[in-house]
Amino acid sequence: MSRNDRNSNPGAAKSISVQEILDQKRDTLGLELLTPGVSLDRPASDPDVSSPGLALAGYTARVPEGRMWVFGETEMTYLATLPPETVRENLERLCTFDVPAIFVSKGQRVPQDFLDAASSQGVPVILSHRTTKDVYQRLKPFLEAALAPSTNLHGSLADVYGVGLLFVGESGVGKSECVLDLVERGHRLVADDLVLASRRGNDVLIGRGHELQRHHMEIRGIGIIDIPTLFGVRAIRQQKRIEVVVQLELWDGQRSYSRTGLEEDEAEILGVRIPRVTVPLNPGKNITVISEVVAMNHLLKYSGVHSAQSFDQRIRDQMKPIREYLEQDYE
Repeated sequence: MSRNDRNSNPGAAKSISVQEILDQKRDTLGLELLTPGVSLDRPASDPDVSSPGLALAGYTARVPEGRMWVFGETEMTYLATLPPETVRENLERLCTFDVPAIFVSKGQRVPQDFLDAASSQGVPVILSHRTTKDVYQRLKPFLEAALAPSTNLHGSLADVYGVGLLFVGESGVGKSECVLDLVERGHRLVADDLVLASRRGNDVLIGRGHELQRHHMEIRGIGIIDIPTLFGVRAIRQQKRIEVVVQLELWDGQRSYSRTGLEEDEAEILGVRIPRVTVPLNPGKNITVISEVVAMNHLLKYSGVHSAQSFDQRIRDQMKPIREYLEQDYE
């Protein structure tokens, strides 16, 4: 995928500031800043958030660096049983582990000693009026998406029968025209020309278009067209998992192309390996129908049916008696 991957440094660590988190999740989590004098420019690069656990009791041997903490009712109730100087000492020790921010859930009252301890280490304290469960369920997916490894791909992404097909190839080979024909046949456009890909977990690639592009396409000879205006909102998707790479290239008579489908190729994007199908183009070839077959064949393989392997096995089974006969012919 090197010739189609235009990201300058896909392996670089990403971060998001506490200010951005506060701005984007203020309404959904009911956030309120309790330490207005503390800077919110602190970066967060760990998508995980968790309870401080035994760190509140002074055991910090296993505390990870750079993680944000959520103080629920259990943690705040425990702190209320400790002397104020112990609370301050334990919190100050916890905040030395490069903590971007501390969240307190359920709109609980936060003692001044708590705020003073966090402020002394430059750690902002943010109160949420949602339950602890809501804080975890809404904050963690947001951070995972914001901090996921990402890259920019030159290609077109379409949802064909529920399968995300990423069309790649040299400029002018016909990627946009192919996807436009698929949209006309009832499939959906995700992104054209520029696909923003991000990795979720270990093996899931999510593709989407740039927010300024808004499902526009460039068709040579016509110009820029607005897909949802022409075909309706059912013709687009905001994002889709990338499941198959369809490599479009002009027919090369000197190259050998797969005839049986037994030889499977793969592409690697952000460390994730996904199937790649190379389709040679020549006059008269219906690339749209071929793309639909690629999607349906992928669904068959996902359900455990491999057409090429099944056909190959039937031929081998038919040849078995002949092989056994020849093995017994000693002349």
